[in-house]
Amino acid sequence: MLGIVAAVLFFVSFLVNAAEISTNHTFSSVNIMLLGLTALALHVAGIGSTWPRRR
Repeated sequence: MLGIVAAVLFFVSFLVNAAEISTNHTFSSVNIMLLGLTALALHVAGIGSTWPRRR
């Protein structure tokens, strides 16, 4: 789950950077990339892997 979140954050960061969209300092591509790295690190550490799946 967190791996998918990380992939989406990296993709959004790439789009913001590639399109050269001007954003405020809070929503910059570097900050989005750092959030993606945090989600990826949590995924690799095993956090979030035991979340119950809805059926």
